Formats: sequence, C-alpha cells, structure tokens
Amino acid sequence: MAEMWPERELSQDDFLGGRLKLFQPRQGYRSGMDAVLLAASVPARSGDSVLELGCGAGVAISCLGHRIPGTQLTGLELQSHYAALATRNAQANSLTLEVTTGNLTRMPELLKQQQFDHVMANPPYFLREQSTEAPDQGRETAMGETTPLADWVAQAAKRTKPKGTVTFIQRANRLPELLSHMSAHLGSLTLLPLIPRTGKPARLVILQGRKNGRAAFKFLDGWVLHDGTQHDGDRENHTKATTCILRDGQALPLGQITL
Repeated sequence: MAEMWPERELSQDDFLGGRLKLFQPRQGYRSGMDAVLLAASVPARSGDSVLELGCGAGVAISCLGHRIPGTQLTGLELQSHYAALATRNAQANSLTLEVTTGNLTRMPELLKQQQFDHVMANPPYFLREQSTEAPDQGRETAMGETTPLADWVAQAAKRTKPKGTVTFIQRANRLPELLSHMSAHLGSLTLLPLIPRTGKPARLVILQGRKNGRAAFKFLDGWVLHDGTQHDGDRENHTKATTCILRDGQALPLGQITL
C-alpha cells in the first residue's frame, strides 16, 4: 500500500502544467520528461486499451489517460509499493487504472489472458556492468537492468493485439539492441531521436512498432527538446513544441511529425 511510504517521504509533483498532481518518493525513482514524452507518443484513441510495463508510480500511464479520456488503462509493476502509489495517483486524478504487481518474465495470469491496443514501456536504461548502482533500491530497480531488454520487447509484443502498437523510450546508445529485438517481433518501425539541443547528439530515442505491421522503417528527423545551443541558467527553456507536450498535454504523433 502507499502507506509503505510515510507522507513526509513523498512529494506531490505537477505534470502537464499542473493538470495532474502525482505523488512520488522524494528519494526513490522519480519520473520526469521521459514519462511524459513516452505517453504523448502512443497513438491511442478513446476506448482503446493501454498497458504500461513497469508503470512505477503511474506517471506515464496517468499522462496518457488524461490526454485521451475513455482509454482503458492497465499497469504492471514489479515493486508493490510503487504499484500502490500508481493506484493512489490515478484515483486522486479521477482516472481508472488497474495495476497488477508482478514480474513481466512471469506474467501474471490476469494479464496473460489479455491483449491490448497499445503497450508502452520505459525499461531500465543502464547495464550495470558498465555503470554504478543507485543507492536507493527502488531507483536501482527502475534504472539498472536485471531483466534483459529482449524480454521486455517480447512480452510487450505478446500482450499487443494484431495491428496494435508497442512504444519504448530508451537511451540512444542502446538503440542497436532495441531495434534488433523490436524487428524480431514487430513491423512498421518508426524511430524518433530526442535531441537535447541543436547540434547535440541524441541521448534518448522513442521507437514504435506495430504488430503485424508491414510499412517501411521510418527514421524521423530529431526532436529538439531545448532552445539554444547550451544551458544558460536555472530555468526552463524547452522549445515551443516540447512545451506544448510537457505543459499542455498535446500528443507527439510519430506518424505525422514534420520538422
């Protein structure tokens, strides 16, 4: 239950320009821009079913539910205290979210019986043989890979209806691996690099595929997140297009982007 965190250990954070107010642990794993961009890129419509693998405190799935009223929202989360927090956050924001606690490699029976119009995930970014563990266990579970990326993709594809979409956000340096795994299960792949500033290399990518899709691979022009060529102080300086997503809750439609 959410009471596993004393209230003093939680913060209530604004997302989508304050349209969503979501509790997160002060010292554990905290979602930010990545979750909002992931949610904005899922091409769901009202009435569609959406599953998030590894939903954490429910930031991404809540952002999607707010943007598209009438979606059927489901989350799978390994850590029970984060799963409870996701449920609390959804209820506090008048969203209906069914969260199951479990491991995606041993998919709970409830989810094995279902397929969804869209599946999304923000898997752990870091291979720990190449990086340092986080001191907080909740953050480490979210950021340090123990379940191979191949399993995340395979399970996402299994839970997706024919012609449904799978959308992942991941670090750019892991793109070759992600492309390989998604190509094995999905078609109609679309890649969007997320560029910090003009002239900088992409740090993150969004990759989306369609089950049984047959369209040619699309490599979109990079999406620039911040104005200017360098950080010039402690202030927000997102591009206008990015601000529309982060503050106004607009979509990031991969199939329609023209830059």
